[in-house]
Amino acid sequence: MRRQPPPLRRPVLLAAFKGWNDAGEAASGALEVLHTSLGATEFAGIEAEDFFDFQSTRPTVRRTQDGGRTIDWPDNAFSWAAPQGAQRDVVLLDGTEPNLRWRAFAGGVAELAVDLGVELVVTLGALQVDVPHTRPVPITGGASDGELAAQLGLPRSNYEGPTGMTGVLYQASVESGLTAVSLWAGVPHYLAGTPFLSASLALAERVAGLVGADLPLEKLARDAAGQADDIQALLTEDDDLAEYVGELEERFATAHADDNLPDPTMSGDELAAELERYLRDRSD
Repeated sequence: MRRQPPPLRRPVLLAAFKGWNDAGEAASGALEVLHTSLGATEFAGIEAEDFFDFQSTRPTVRRTQDGGRTIDWPDNAFSWAAPQGAQRDVVLLDGTEPNLRWRAFAGGVAELAVDLGVELVVTLGALQVDVPHTRPVPITGGASDGELAAQLGLPRSNYEGPTGMTGVLYQASVESGLTAVSLWAGVPHYLAGTPFLSASLALAERVAGLVGADLPLEKLARDAAGQADDIQALLTEDDDLAEYVGELEERFATAHADDNLPDPTMSGDELAAELERYLRDRSD
């Protein structure tokens, strides 16, 4: 399925995939919230038959309102939205990490991004970390050059090892001449098996800064705060878990005791200004 969206204003492509890159469903959750809150309109999809092993990623059957049945296939869809007050539009790619032909998949996405005039590709991911939920969600990542990463206040990840579609798409975007940023949220490993809303919120807030808009994230913020209260209530009933979280807090304090770096968290306006400065210099 492919419908041409209207002419887009200096678009940003946001991409996240359910699966290996998505601890606590933080990345896919952030994109889902953005899709809903922005009222994004779907305009294209990627044929599942070409990229999935259906014995590994099985379709699901569900009942319809008329009592019949339908099959939902794993999919990856493109949508677009025009955030209120922003100077640029947003293209969203959300779905499921494919099983097959990753280079072809990522290359096709990068090609479409070029065709749409995308100025920036932002990949979202989440990984398990030994950080307690009582501390700010750590956001690491990278950019297509060190200058941009420094301007955006992104603590650089030193990870080396297996990667997922998030990493492959980032690299394909760079090789296609696109400016690319990767954002990774750290999810406490003891919460990685359940949706962790604070991590989704942290990613969505960074995206808002890159887009240069006040995105409607109030409901997600309320839900994340409510979940945090529920987790704290659980700790009062589980002494072992409470003790373990306390140990993580002590390790966190020790690890950051000598930090003399400025707070890497920038306001949305600051993020947008730094990105605009970089893109303007790049086009000169």
